[in-house]
Amino acid sequence: MTNVGEQLKKKLALRGGGFTFKQFFVAHDRCAMKVGTDGVLLGAWAPVEKARKVLDIGCGSGLIALMIAQRSASEVMIDGVELEPAAAQQAISNAAQSPWADRVRIYEQDVYQFAENHLHQYDLIVSNPPYFAPAVACRDEARDTARYTGSLTHDALLNCAEKLITEEGIFCVVLPHDLGVELSRLAVQQNWFIRCQVDIRDRPGKPLHRMLLMLSPQSGETEFQRLDLRQSEGVYSPEFCALISEFYLNY
Repeated sequence: MTNVGEQLKKKLALRGGGFTFKQFFVAHDRCAMKVGTDGVLLGAWAPVEKARKVLDIGCGSGLIALMIAQRSASEVMIDGVELEPAAAQQAISNAAQSPWADRVRIYEQDVYQFAENHLHQYDLIVSNPPYFAPAVACRDEARDTARYTGSLTHDALLNCAEKLITEEGIFCVVLPHDLGVELSRLAVQQNWFIRCQVDIRDRPGKPLHRMLLMLSPQSGETEFQRLDLRQSEGVYSPEFCALISEFYLNY
Protein backbone atom coordinates (compact mmCIF):
# COMPACT_ATOMS: atom_id res chain seq x y z
CA MET A 1 0.00 0.00 0.00
CA THR A 2 1.38 3.40 -0.91
CA ASN A 3 2.11 5.97 1.77
CA VAL A 4 0.35 9.33 2.02
CA GLY A 5 3.14 11.12 0.15
CA GLU A 6 2.89 8.77 -2.81
CA GLN A 7 -0.90 9.07 -2.87
CA LEU A 8 -0.65 12.87 -2.89
CA LYS A 9 1.97 12.73 -5.62
CA LYS A 10 -0.31 10.61 -7.82
CA LYS A 11 -3.29 12.87 -7.14
CA LEU A 12 -1.33 15.98 -8.09
CA ALA A 13 0.05 14.30 -11.21
CA LEU A 14 -3.53 13.82 -12.47
CA ARG A 15 -4.47 17.46 -11.98
CA GLY A 16 -5.39 19.14 -15.25
CA GLY A 17 -5.00 22.64 -16.64
CA GLY A 18 -1.35 23.00 -15.75
CA PHE A 19 1.89 21.31 -14.80
CA THR A 20 2.70 19.53 -11.55
CA PHE A 21 6.19 19.85 -10.09
CA LYS A 22 7.50 18.18 -6.96
CA GLN A 23 6.70 21.08 -4.65
CA PHE A 24 4.14 23.16 -6.53
CA PHE A 25 1.55 23.25 -9.29
CA VAL A 26 1.52 25.79 -12.13
CA ALA A 27 -1.89 26.36 -13.67
CA HIS A 28 -1.56 27.73 -17.20
CA ASP A 29 -5.01 27.30 -18.73
CA ARG A 30 -5.53 31.10 -18.79
CA CYS A 31 -2.05 31.85 -20.16
CA ALA A 32 -1.23 32.28 -23.83
CA MET A 33 2.12 30.54 -23.40
CA LYS A 34 2.14 27.26 -21.49
CA VAL A 35 4.77 25.76 -19.21
CA GLY A 36 7.65 24.63 -21.42
CA THR A 37 11.26 23.54 -21.42
CA ASP A 38 12.59 27.07 -21.99
CA GLY A 39 11.15 28.39 -18.75
CA VAL A 40 12.15 25.28 -16.83
CA LEU A 41 15.73 25.58 -18.05
CA LEU A 42 15.98 29.22 -17.00
CA GLY A 43 14.33 28.66 -13.63
CA ALA A 44 16.64 25.76 -12.83
CA TRP A 45 19.83 27.40 -14.14
CA ALA A 46 19.81 31.05 -13.04
CA PRO A 47 22.24 31.59 -10.12
CA VAL A 48 20.41 32.29 -6.86
CA GLU A 49 23.21 32.00 -4.30
CA LYS A 50 23.93 35.73 -3.99
CA ALA A 51 20.46 37.03 -4.77
CA ARG A 52 18.26 38.75 -2.20
CA LYS A 53 15.83 40.45 -4.59
CA VAL A 54 14.82 38.77 -7.85
CA LEU A 55 12.74 40.04 -10.77
CA ASP A 56 11.07 37.98 -13.50
CA ILE A 57 10.27 40.17 -16.52
CA GLY A 58 7.26 38.89 -18.45
CA CYS A 59 6.58 36.23 -15.85
CA GLY A 60 3.59 34.61 -17.58
CA SER A 61 2.15 31.90 -15.31
CA GLY A 62 4.80 32.59 -12.67
CA LEU A 63 6.73 29.38 -13.41
CA ILE A 64 10.26 30.82 -13.24
CA ALA A 65 9.50 32.95 -10.19
CA LEU A 66 8.23 29.88 -8.33
CA MET A 67 11.21 27.75 -9.37
CA ILE A 68 13.56 30.42 -8.05
CA ALA A 69 11.54 30.66 -4.84
CA GLN A 70 12.04 26.92 -4.33
CA ARG A 71 15.78 27.14 -4.97
CA SER A 72 16.55 30.25 -2.93
CA ALA A 73 16.83 31.12 0.76
CA SER A 74 13.72 31.96 2.76
CA GLU A 75 14.59 35.66 2.96
CA VAL A 76 14.81 36.10 -0.83
CA MET A 77 11.93 38.12 -2.32
CA ILE A 78 10.81 37.52 -5.90
CA ASP A 79 8.79 39.95 -8.01
CA GLY A 80 7.16 39.14 -11.33
CA VAL A 81 5.96 41.66 -13.92
CA GLU A 82 3.37 40.62 -16.50
CA LEU A 83 1.48 42.87 -18.92
CA GLU A 84 -1.21 40.44 -20.12
CA PRO A 85 -4.08 40.56 -17.59
CA ALA A 86 -5.17 36.91 -17.69
CA ALA A 87 -1.61 35.65 -17.32
CA ALA A 88 -0.90 38.09 -14.49
CA GLN A 89 -3.99 36.97 -12.60
CA GLN A 90 -3.04 33.33 -13.08
CA ALA A 91 0.47 34.04 -11.82
CA ILE A 92 -1.01 35.74 -8.75
CA SER A 93 -3.17 32.67 -8.13
CA ASN A 94 -0.27 30.26 -8.65
CA ALA A 95 1.92 32.21 -6.24
CA ALA A 96 -0.84 32.40 -3.62
CA GLN A 97 -1.32 28.62 -3.72
CA SER A 98 2.40 27.84 -3.60
CA PRO A 99 4.54 27.26 -0.49
CA TRP A 100 6.11 30.71 -1.08
CA ALA A 101 3.03 32.95 -1.11
CA ASP A 102 4.73 35.39 1.26
CA ARG A 103 7.81 35.74 -0.97
CA VAL A 104 6.43 36.03 -4.52
CA ARG A 105 4.65 39.21 -5.67
CA ILE A 106 3.16 39.68 -9.12
CA TYR A 107 2.63 43.08 -10.74
CA GLU A 108 0.16 43.42 -13.61
CA GLN A 109 2.04 46.21 -15.32
CA ASP A 110 4.04 47.25 -18.35
CA VAL A 111 7.72 46.65 -17.61
CA TYR A 112 8.56 50.11 -18.99
CA GLN A 113 6.41 51.74 -16.32
CA PHE A 114 7.68 49.32 -13.72
CA ALA A 115 11.29 50.22 -14.53
CA GLU A 116 10.55 53.94 -14.35
CA ASN A 117 8.61 53.86 -11.09
CA HIS A 118 10.14 51.05 -9.04
CA LEU A 119 12.30 52.24 -6.18
CA HIS A 120 14.64 49.34 -5.51
CA GLN A 121 16.97 47.28 -7.69
CA TYR A 122 17.48 43.56 -8.11
CA ASP A 123 20.47 41.25 -7.65
CA LEU A 124 19.04 38.80 -10.17
CA ILE A 125 16.76 39.49 -13.14
CA VAL A 126 15.41 36.68 -15.33
CA SER A 127 13.35 36.71 -18.50
CA ASN A 128 11.97 34.27 -21.03
CA PRO A 129 11.20 37.10 -23.47
CA PRO A 130 9.13 37.26 -26.67
CA TYR A 131 11.09 35.95 -29.60
CA PHE A 132 9.14 36.17 -32.87
CA ALA A 133 9.32 39.24 -35.10
CA PRO A 134 5.78 40.57 -35.62
CA ALA A 135 5.63 39.90 -39.37
CA VAL A 136 2.37 37.96 -39.10
CA ALA A 137 -0.05 38.62 -36.27
CA CYS A 138 -1.39 35.78 -34.14
CA ARG A 139 -5.12 35.19 -34.05
CA ASP A 140 -4.99 35.42 -30.27
CA GLU A 141 -3.93 38.84 -28.97
CA ALA A 142 -2.66 37.44 -25.66
CA ARG A 143 -0.56 34.82 -27.43
CA ASP A 144 0.68 37.55 -29.76
CA THR A 145 1.88 39.58 -26.76
CA ALA A 146 3.57 36.56 -25.23
CA ARG A 147 5.36 35.41 -28.38
CA TYR A 148 6.15 38.50 -30.44
CA THR A 149 8.83 41.11 -29.77
CA GLY A 150 6.58 43.95 -30.91
CA SER A 151 5.42 44.45 -27.31
CA LEU A 152 8.93 44.24 -25.84
CA THR A 153 11.96 44.54 -28.12
CA HIS A 154 15.24 43.10 -26.96
CA ASP A 155 16.75 46.58 -26.97
CA ALA A 156 14.00 47.75 -24.61
CA LEU A 157 14.43 44.63 -22.48
CA LEU A 158 18.11 45.41 -21.97
CA ASN A 159 17.33 49.05 -21.17
CA CYS A 160 14.74 48.08 -18.57
CA ALA A 161 17.09 45.56 -17.01
CA GLU A 162 19.83 48.18 -16.83
CA LYS A 163 17.56 50.45 -14.79
CA LEU A 164 16.51 47.68 -12.43
CA ILE A 165 19.73 45.75 -11.79
CA THR A 166 22.27 46.31 -9.01
CA GLU A 167 25.89 47.15 -9.86
CA GLU A 168 26.98 43.54 -9.41
CA GLY A 169 23.70 41.96 -10.44
CA ILE A 170 23.06 39.17 -12.94
CA PHE A 171 20.59 39.22 -15.83
CA CYS A 172 19.67 35.82 -17.31
CA VAL A 173 17.61 35.10 -20.42
CA VAL A 174 16.65 32.09 -22.53
CA LEU A 175 16.12 32.47 -26.27
CA PRO A 176 16.25 30.55 -29.54
CA HIS A 177 19.94 30.21 -30.35
CA ASP A 178 20.05 32.60 -33.31
CA LEU A 179 18.27 35.31 -31.33
CA GLY A 180 20.52 34.66 -28.37
CA VAL A 181 23.50 35.43 -30.59
CA GLU A 182 21.82 38.68 -31.67
CA LEU A 183 20.94 39.63 -28.09
CA SER A 184 24.48 38.96 -26.89
CA ARG A 185 25.88 41.29 -29.58
CA LEU A 186 23.36 43.97 -28.68
CA ALA A 187 24.13 43.57 -24.98
CA VAL A 188 27.85 44.07 -25.54
CA GLN A 189 27.09 47.22 -27.55
CA GLN A 190 25.11 48.48 -24.54
CA ASN A 191 28.02 47.82 -22.16
CA TRP A 192 26.80 44.56 -20.68
CA PHE A 193 29.33 41.80 -20.06
CA ILE A 194 28.65 38.19 -20.98
CA ARG A 195 29.44 36.05 -17.96
CA CYS A 196 28.12 32.71 -19.21
CA GLN A 197 26.67 31.33 -22.43
CA VAL A 198 25.12 27.86 -22.63
CA ASP A 199 24.49 26.56 -26.15
CA ILE A 200 21.69 23.99 -26.13
CA ARG A 201 20.69 21.28 -28.55
CA ASP A 202 18.23 18.42 -28.29
CA ARG A 203 20.88 15.69 -28.61
CA PRO A 204 24.34 15.07 -30.13
CA GLY A 205 24.39 15.70 -33.86
CA LYS A 206 21.39 18.03 -33.81
CA PRO A 207 21.64 21.80 -34.44
CA LEU A 208 21.80 24.27 -31.59
CA HIS A 209 18.29 25.53 -30.87
CA ARG A 210 18.34 27.39 -27.54
CA MET A 211 20.71 29.59 -25.56
CA LEU A 212 20.94 30.48 -21.89
CA LEU A 213 22.71 33.80 -21.49
CA MET A 214 24.03 35.37 -18.29
CA LEU A 215 24.81 39.10 -18.45
CA SER A 216 26.16 41.55 -15.89
CA PRO A 217 27.05 45.25 -15.66
CA GLN A 218 30.36 44.09 -14.14
CA SER A 219 33.18 42.59 -16.17
CA GLY A 220 34.49 39.11 -15.46
CA GLU A 221 35.49 35.88 -17.11
CA THR A 222 33.16 34.49 -19.76
CA GLU A 223 32.25 30.82 -19.49
CA PHE A 224 31.01 28.90 -22.53
CA GLN A 225 29.13 25.64 -22.06
CA ARG A 226 27.23 23.10 -24.14
CA LEU A 227 24.11 21.28 -22.97
CA ASP A 228 22.50 18.31 -24.69
CA LEU A 229 18.98 17.75 -23.39
CA ARG A 230 19.03 14.10 -24.45
CA GLN A 231 21.57 11.41 -25.13
CA SER A 232 21.84 9.81 -28.56
CA GLU A 233 19.31 7.10 -27.66
CA GLY A 234 16.73 9.71 -26.70
CA VAL A 235 16.78 9.55 -22.89
CA TYR A 236 17.41 12.72 -20.89
CA SER A 237 21.10 13.51 -20.44
CA PRO A 238 22.68 13.41 -16.95
CA GLU A 239 23.33 17.16 -17.23
CA PHE A 240 19.69 17.96 -17.95
CA CYS A 241 18.53 15.55 -15.24
CA ALA A 242 20.77 17.37 -12.76
CA LEU A 243 18.92 20.60 -13.57
CA ILE A 244 15.40 19.18 -13.36
CA SER A 245 15.76 16.60 -10.58
CA GLU A 246 14.44 18.96 -7.89
CA PHE A 247 11.39 19.82 -9.98
CA TYR A 248 10.15 17.09 -12.31
CA LEU A 249 8.16 14.20 -10.88
CA ASN A 250 9.88 10.80 -11.12
CA TYR A 251 13.40 12.32 -11.21
